[in-house]
Amino acid sequence: MARRHHYRRTQKEAPELNITTFLNLMVVLVPFLLITAVFSRITVMELSIPTGAGGTSSEQQLSIEVIVRQKGLEISNGRQVLARFPLLKPEQVVTAANADEGAGDVEKDISKRYDLKTLSKYLTEIKSKYPDKTDAIVLMEPDIEYRVLISVMDAVRSSFVRHQGAEGEADVLQQLVLFPDISIGDAP
Repeated sequence: MARRHHYRRTQKEAPELNITTFLNLMVVLVPFLLITAVFSRITVMELSIPTGAGGTSSEQQLSIEVIVRQKGLEISNGRQVLARFPLLKPEQVVTAANADEGAGDVEKDISKRYDLKTLSKYLTEIKSKYPDKTDAIVLMEPDIEYRVLISVMDAVRSSFVRHQGAEGEADVLQQLVLFPDISIGDAP
């Protein structure tokens, strides 16, 4: 009988899982991820592709095309060029920009040489004539920098208008929504 006892296997208990370090990690990681998630924000800009000349409309639709070229900006109605704004000279940009920027920076950074203020003024005039118009097309030549596209789209979307305050009051700067529905494409 002693022999049977010798060959009998003892039942081993399953080892206990120690998850204390994993829980400590989660206690630190979850609040960190929640706090940093607030600071990451993605801006989405809705764009549409320009539509072809389809449909049989009896009335002629106004089309606003802002064409970005290497030599400047153009505003067109789809059939003819309405206005041209050539690139600013480097000395014009330096006087308009901060005094701490040098002329060498402007010559290297062509995006500052586009006349966006004049573009905004012209588009403001168009918006005053056609207040219900909300769409515009931005067309670009190849090899135009991305930041130029964004700057032009911002100028087409909205503009700031300064209203004179009454005597003794400050001027009021108001944002005017111009053409928020922007389509982009390649320049002809």
